[in-house]
Amino acid sequence: MEERIYTIPLNKAKTVPRTKRAKRAIKEIKEFLERHMKGEVKIDSSVNELVWERGIRKIPSKVRIKAVKMEDVIWAYTPEAEIKIAEEKKKKRKEKKVAEEEEVKKPEEGAIAEEEREEEIERTPEDEIKETEEEIEEVTEEEIPEEEIPEQETEEEVKETEEVAEEEEIAEKEEEEAEEKTKEEIEEKAEGDVKEEEEKKEK
Repeated sequence: MEERIYTIPLNKAKTVPRTKRAKRAIKEIKEFLERHMKGEVKIDSSVNELVWERGIRKIPSKVRIKAVKMEDVIWAYTPEAEIKIAEEKKKKRKEKKVAEEEEVKKPEEGAIAEEEREEEIERTPEDEIKETEEEIEEVTEEEIPEEEIPEQETEEEVKETEEVAEEEEIAEKEEEEAEEKTKEEIEEKAEGDVKEEEEKKEK
């Protein structure tokens, strides 16, 4: 790679008609670089902007240009544009690195997916049934709250409940006996009243 900086005069371009001066200036730059560096010349947009800065008629009297020869191609651009080109190259390199990293990641993801598929293929229907049963057991254990689990009654509580039941039975029997007695008394009174009425009638 060969680098050179030239100050190219554009006095000849000012001798042509005003409406053709900018185009003539670009042609003069190409001819100058071909003559001094010998190769195919490619003009950067920064040089074009510098020549056309004040319009097609008012071109600069001279131009400072940096020429870089790579193999048989000569790249022409302004020295001020060198920084911009370097930054653009860095951006392109970063983009390439990012693209390469993504390409490396994709096959790794594909390999992981293939391993998962192989694991799924290795699974038998029996394994799937076992997994579903284990999941169901876990769900049932989680759903049953601790409060609903019945606590075992102590012996004292059992005795108390039995005593209460016996007392209730005794109370029911006493009520039945009292009702029977009241019925008998009512019947006896009714019979006595009937007899008294019959005696009165006979008299």
